[in-house]
Amino acid sequence: MSDTVIKVENLGKKYIIGHQKQERYTTLRDSIANSSKDLMKSLTGKATADPTSEEFWALNDVSFEINQGDRVGIIGRNGAGKSTLLKILSRITEPTNGSIRIKGRVASLLEVGTGFHPELTGRENVFLNGAILGMGKSEIQRKFDEIVAFAEVEKFLDTPVKRYSSGMYVRLAFAVAAHLEPEVLVVDEVLAVGDAEFQKKCLGKMEDVGKEGRTVLFVSHNLSAIKTLCDRGIFLKQGQLIADNSIDRVIDAYTDKSNLTFNSEYISIKEPTKPCFLSIKIFQTNTLDSTFRIDKPVQIIFELETYGKKNLAVGLIIKNSQDLIVHHCSDEFSDVYDGGSASTRECIIPAYALSSGEYYIDVFLGQRNIELFEHIVDVLKFEVEFSGSMTVQTKGSDWKGVCGPGLLLWS
Repeated sequence: MSDTVIKVENLGKKYIIGHQKQERYTTLRDSIANSSKDLMKSLTGKATADPTSEEFWALNDVSFEINQGDRVGIIGRNGAGKSTLLKILSRITEPTNGSIRIKGRVASLLEVGTGFHPELTGRENVFLNGAILGMGKSEIQRKFDEIVAFAEVEKFLDTPVKRYSSGMYVRLAFAVAAHLEPEVLVVDEVLAVGDAEFQKKCLGKMEDVGKEGRTVLFVSHNLSAIKTLCDRGIFLKQGQLIADNSIDRVIDAYTDKSNLTFNSEYISIKEPTKPCFLSIKIFQTNTLDSTFRIDKPVQIIFELETYGKKNLAVGLIIKNSQDLIVHHCSDEFSDVYDGGSASTRECIIPAYALSSGEYYIDVFLGQRNIELFEHIVDVLKFEVEFSGSMTVQTKGSDWKGVCGPGLLLWS
């Protein structure tokens, strides 16, 4: 179709992941084995299988079309392939297979400082970015004052951008990308670096860009922002396209947890071969349950198989029914952390820490900066209830917050 500005067909992107060995030194046996591999390769011309690497498909057989003026929200969990897709569309990286066709100029804001030269001033980088986008000097000059006013960096225009804070970087980069009138504007989660007022300002500008007939691709974990800005959604999961429809339907598909039942305990059924969770149970007033009163604390008990490893840390994420994280923590940073040798850990969610509603828990077990042994998504599903008969001392009976100020307690 003549109004199609982006066409993606059977797109795939493969990476080779290397796995570091745990040994901190090389033995004589390792040296001999590695030399044998090199000799075999030179004699046969074939490389021996490398057990320390594997293929990972960040995107696999993704196809879609985007029309002029579409405002498309791309959603999915971390690692779903969202940023990889935007990098391919922005010509930053090449696909492994498949094809993309784009009509018009693309302006991308994917990472803080992307496209900026750190030694150049803010003023010089505005003209540099404009030139990269194919703009003439006179065209950039017409937009210059508007860009500077939007970015709010007038005092630092003649300062090298290497001295900018991350927020200043983002403000100027977004202002350049949005005001130099590209046919396609691509924005990743990078806007989260800015303050709330600037994020609101950026969303308004992206909405204006869409109304002007230009195309916007927006990646964010903020579903309310995506729902406000976008009229269409693309849902990626583990590198594959799961849904491509109106933004309401795509968000419904993304947040659909109808197949998950309320559960108060997780019992591992696999034979442990490394540190892992043996069981996770959730209580209130010493009763195993999945429906809790808002005015009483909730207790979560983790039973671990440690295999004698020290410095193990348990991490916890609590999400609401919209799949937004309302709290995350680790026992590693608690006052009772003792090196992580205990095989049982306990976490307390204080009374009034969560408002009424449904919640889901993700858990992690690992050694910080060394190895992640286990990550379980949506391991528990529970509900917090509030009724008029409950006495609310700290919040007021009309409290509508998502997460209270109290931190989770570990023991």
